[in-house]
Formats: sequence, structure tokens, C-alpha cells
Amino acid sequence: GVAASPLGKALGAEVKLDRAGRVIVNQDLSVAGADGVFVIGDLASISSGGRPVPGLSPAAMQEGRQAARNIVRSIRGEPSLPFRYRDKGTLATIGKAAAVADIAGLHLSGLVAWLMWLFVHIFFLIGFRNRFIVIVEWAWTYVRNDRGARLITGDVEPLLERGEKPENRDRMLSK
Repeated sequence: GVAASPLGKALGAEVKLDRAGRVIVNQDLSVAGADGVFVIGDLASISSGGRPVPGLSPAAMQEGRQAARNIVRSIRGEPSLPFRYRDKGTLATIGKAAAVADIAGLHLSGLVAWLMWLFVHIFFLIGFRNRFIVIVEWAWTYVRNDRGARLITGDVEPLLERGEKPENRDRMLSK
């Protein structure tokens, strides 16, 4: 499994954590016992509609907007409102020009899903310059047939024995 950020533990012993180390938050995303503290994203453990809210970017963006509204309401002396997650679908890239999509009961895969994934990720970047740079970098990686991220778990020495050049070792470890 995936462990939550140690930041949750830094909030103190009175803050309740789930098994994964996420902060168990109230329905308005506030933290019980920590006045004025809100937790969102994959550090928050919350259910909506009887189902756990996933630790994904779309959920975190929705939580952030609701937490901001509740902070403003608190400043005005108004009661906070509960968070309701709206599942807008799931996209995941699984390789070069390959992805899967599950949006409103529509299941797609392959190039079409990959183009959707690409568009959605570019769309949510802030500013034209950032979008342009990411598109150029992704296109260059695609054209060069570069594998992008490489995960190395364990000892690197066997890789070096298979002929990997030592000067690439630091680069391989950082990816």
C-alpha cells in the first residue's frame, strides 16, 4: 500500500489517523480537535455518499474549493457546509499512446483514451507557457521513444553488471 505523508502525524496526538496514516476529517474537511485546520487531498480520510473519497487530483481539487468556501464562511460567522465528492471519471495512462478511461459509464482504452488523458492534464495546467512547455517536453519524449520514468527498486549493481554505464547510475537512481 501507499503510506500518507508524515505531516498528518505532525498535527499532534489528538488528531485521529486511519490505518494508512491519513487524517480522519469531519464532513466539512475540518480536523476535529484542531480549530481552523482543514485537510484535503490524499492526506484526508473522508467518505462521501457512503464511499471513501479517492486520493486523486480531481477529488483534491474539489476538496480544496470546498475547504476554501468553508474558511470564508467561518470568517463571516456562517456554519460550514459538508463536502460532497462528484466522481467525474478516471483516466490512467498505461503506456505509449495507451490509456484507459472510465467516464460516466463509458469505458475507453488505447489511443483515444490516451489523447483524452493528455488533453485533461494539459487543460488543468495554469498558464499558456506551462501548457506549451509540457506539450513540447511530452512531444520530444514521445518522438525520441524515451520511456519517461523508470522505477528501480532494489540494488543497482546487477544493472551495472548487465552493461549499464556507471555515468548513467545517478540519472537512473533519480528517475
